[in-house]
Amino acid sequence: MTVTLKEAVGAAHSRIYAYGAARGENAVPNEDLIGPIDSSDEWIRQRTGIVTRTRAVPETTAVDLATLAGSEAIERAGIDPAEVDLVIVATISNPKQTPSVSAIVADRVGANPAAAYDLNAACAGYCYAIAQADALIRAGAARYALVIGAEKLSDIVDPADRSISFLLGDGAGAALLGPSDTPGVSASIWGSDGSKADAVGMNHTLTEFRDGAAPWPTLRQEGPTVFRWAVWEMAKVAKQALEAAGVRAEDLAAFIPHQANMRIIDEFAKQLGLPDTVKVARDIETTGNTSAASIPLASHRLLEEHPELSGGLALQIGFGAGLVFAAQVVALP
Repeated sequence: MTVTLKEAVGAAHSRIYAYGAARGENAVPNEDLIGPIDSSDEWIRQRTGIVTRTRAVPETTAVDLATLAGSEAIERAGIDPAEVDLVIVATISNPKQTPSVSAIVADRVGANPAAAYDLNAACAGYCYAIAQADALIRAGAARYALVIGAEKLSDIVDPADRSISFLLGDGAGAALLGPSDTPGVSASIWGSDGSKADAVGMNHTLTEFRDGAAPWPTLRQEGPTVFRWAVWEMAKVAKQALEAAGVRAEDLAAFIPHQANMRIIDEFAKQLGLPDTVKVARDIETTGNTSAASIPLASHRLLEEHPELSGGLALQIGFGAGLVFAAQVVALP
């Protein structure tokens, strides 16, 4: 006799119910960082659009930031934390190789024993996690998913590194996803190009540090290489995401790209031909580049400042070390 497995049945669609956010406790102006890199406030503003960035105190970890953001998203969604059965944390700044940030956060927010895992796709991590949460909800593997991008990049930055040190901030952004009768997350356009792995990432390994062969590993980048790739290649990915979602630029309520650089954001908006009716997230000005946390943080702020965007469509795209990228259109909660 042949025994067949019971078919897993999930929701027809998923959507984002609510966002949560947590930023580092300190606002760090450009003037505080220009000494070690022999630069100026004007130079940083012109090249990046950053005026200040948020950074956490030494005692605060990525786990703490993720917990605060996750708790707010659950509360705003009006969901019992015990009903959350999946927690995904996108991060490159877990203070430990293991255990995962997600397992600790799941317990702290009251979602124990939810399935929990961390995801490392750098600045594209949040969009990767949204794609996975959507697929798992529709597959019946989860009903409510908490997706968090969380970073404490100040722990892995060299203040004297002129390529990236002045860009980075600390924070966490969260989204609570659940079942929906209508599509709330479009098909994702995602991928990687490992041939450019040296363009941005850590400059040393932990084993080199352990053996005394290198200093503490920190982030660095080849700025011009990353800038050109982001501006020219990622604009193409953003257009593909619109096509996959079956919408046009003028159908959008918001554009929420990874907050890497204001010049990149402006060039994106230009290449996509976004009309003035589309609000463009520019959280980088006062938060800085928070890698996996940047898109949910920017989403949270955009809805706080423009509540009329609720229910509208937003194109979001993340891109970074790997090199990796991911984009999709989401319905704003």
